[in-house]
Amino acid sequence: MTELIARLRRGMALPPSGKALAGMLAFYVIAGLVGRDPWKGEDAIHIGVAWNILAHHDWLTPELAGRIFNQPPLYYWSAALTGKLFSWVLPLHDAMRLASGLWVSLALAALYYGSRELYGKERAAAAPLLLAGCVGLIQHTHDAQPMLVALAAYCGTLAAVTVFVRKPQLAATFYGVSLAVCLLGAGIAPTVPLMAAGPLAILLTRTERSAWRTCLLGWLMFALLALPWPIALATLEPQRLHDWLQAEWAQLFAPPPMYRALASYLGRLPALAFPALFIAGWTLWLGRKRLDSPEITLPLAVFALTLAMLTLTYRPQEIPALLLLPPIALLATPGALGLRRGATNALNWFAMMTFSFFAVLAWIGWSALALGWPQKLAQRTVVLRPGFSGEINILAVAIGIACTLWWIWMMRTTPRSPYRSLVHWAMGITIFWVLLTLLWLPWFDYGRSYRPVAEAIARQLPPRHGCVSEIGLGDTQRASLAYFSGVEAKAYRPQGKCDWLIVRSGPQAKPPRGEDWKQVWQGYRPGERRERFTLYRR
Repeated sequence: MTELIARLRRGMALPPSGKALAGMLAFYVIAGLVGRDPWKGEDAIHIGVAWNILAHHDWLTPELAGRIFNQPPLYYWSAALTGKLFSWVLPLHDAMRLASGLWVSLALAALYYGSRELYGKERAAAAPLLLAGCVGLIQHTHDAQPMLVALAAYCGTLAAVTVFVRKPQLAATFYGVSLAVCLLGAGIAPTVPLMAAGPLAILLTRTERSAWRTCLLGWLMFALLALPWPIALATLEPQRLHDWLQAEWAQLFAPPPMYRALASYLGRLPALAFPALFIAGWTLWLGRKRLDSPEITLPLAVFALTLAMLTLTYRPQEIPALLLLPPIALLATPGALGLRRGATNALNWFAMMTFSFFAVLAWIGWSALALGWPQKLAQRTVVLRPGFSGEINILAVAIGIACTLWWIWMMRTTPRSPYRSLVHWAMGITIFWVLLTLLWLPWFDYGRSYRPVAEAIARQLPPRHGCVSEIGLGDTQRASLAYFSGVEAKAYRPQGKCDWLIVRSGPQAKPPRGEDWKQVWQGYRPGERRERFTLYRR
């Protein structure tokens, strides 16, 4: 006991390595990943696609509620597998969401390896901590999100290009697997920058001719790993392959307005990549006399290729912009450990004060939700979620208290080091996310889950209700309806054969004219009365 107390007083050793680093990154990955319903938006959609694989045993072509979903299958395969393996201990949607944790773990591990090769063992831990600390990343890494497959592929490619000459066989494996993973997980457009990253890295670093053999070997491995799925699709369901390729080519050759897209992505970066982006700028300033060195040219090349791809193929959105974060984090690594003492202390104090303040807010918000105090804040929460009634979850409160105490211990005992600010930032944002997803979870689920609507509709339908058609349902609503109730609504067709119809609209929902429909039920998602669902029977 005396030895344990002494170790607690000493705090963690910096730089973090081995079990300490793995434990912090595992905490980041797991935090808020399970324990909640599929939330409206991307989370519900992609869980719905993975559920469709398990429900219909169709592993070849992704579908959403019985309709074709023209996306590559790798993320949905992984989510279906984790769902099958872990649904005995977790709800199915939580088990499927573990796939996101798997891909984020691979991304952090690959970035650590690339950082170690570029900057040495003492600096290696900075890159994954910088990536984990990016403000815009934390929510998406804990949703069901196929772009996380591409994130892992980009980190794997960065790791591969750092060892093209020194470890050619390992580099070719990293490179080929990363390319195949990106194509099968995110499609053709995100794979193009990675295809170009290998040759560009060789040209920029002026490496030996043997590096070209490594690059070619990686491309060969990519072909061997990636081609079986489209070949199987061409053999068994050629129309599906045609539809998928048509959707991919449309993205490549029907770009959005280039200058507007470029300005939008650059405008998103400061918030999305904070604080790594500004530290990367400091790295460029420190290395302004050696801008041709590999530790600067390699991440910059991948960043430039990725930004060009996003500008030319994706409409400005936050999720595709996540692919810019790995090269920024890798580029920021030497700058983060080369900050002047005043800047390091400022970032450290900013991290501690910011996330301590947010932790206090999280607890005050929980008190308002569960205990009704402060009264005005409690009233405001009910205004935002009409009908919400708070509850006390003893396990969530206990875990929240443990995380808060750990944060206080870390702030008091972490020794002076260039790593201190990085550890405090990455763990601070993680603890704040944990407190939100633990203490505020009933409030979030109440407003962001379609479970009540789906279950209410299911209760109105007889056991053998036949087909159900819909008007106005988006991907989120159809996915939630299928997952929570097993109802796969078909697109409405005039004079169709379905005897049931679901209409999503405003308060004055009406069935199509010219047909005899009788209203059976009307309701809405808690906290969102403007979005109404009406069930009709012919």
